Amino acid sequence: AGLGEFRIRDLNDEINKLLREKGHWEYRIKELGGPDYARIGPKMLDHEGKEVPGNRGYKYFGAAKDLPGVRELFEKEPLPPPRKTRAELMKDIDAEYYGYRDEDDGILEPLEQEHEKKVIAEAVEKWKVEREARLARGEEEEEENIYAVHEEESDEEGGKEREGEDGQQKFIAHVPVPTQQEIEEALVRRKKMELLQKYASETLLAQSEEAKTLLGL
Repeated sequence: AGLGEFRIRDLNDEINKLLREKGHWEYRIKELGGPDYARIGPKMLDHEGKEVPGNRGYKYFGAAKDLPGVRELFEKEPLPPPRKTRAELMKDIDAEYYGYRDEDDGILEPLEQEHEKKVIAEAVEKWKVEREARLARGEEEEEENIYAVHEEESDEEGGKEREGEDGQQKFIAHVPVPTQQEIEEALVRRKKMELLQKYASETLLAQSEEAKTLLGL
């Protein structure tokens, strides 16, 4: 430590240079067919050095680890773990992630049923109160016709409208509806085609038998 900052840095650089040269020679020996010293050789010098996170290859030895600016590098927090890829994240996503198994625990469903009964009871009570108020005012209660079709709901392509006795629209056909006469005509045409196919087949069979007789087959 008493050599001074600049001398320590020079010596540390020289050590790293010799380590790199040593690594090149070990690789060359292995390339020529010799032993792999990088794998079986002693690691004393490498273990004595400390490498700065994120600075792969360069190591600090002895007093060089306490130099100004170097000590702070070793005191930094470790790097955060690598972020997972999309494929790794998708492995943990199942039906439970989307809430499809929320009712399997047997807790949520009874709570929903209890709340549903409460809401229905409140709606019925509100309807009874409003109904009694209307009757008290002498207003006649009219049942809403759920089958009625309003004028703004007419078909864009032009449907057929029918009116009841009270003049209210009852039905709108969104597709062409054939009349009874058109249905009867279609049935007649179908029957004719069936008869033609039947008798035409019998005629062809008779002609075939006649031809075989004439040819002596």
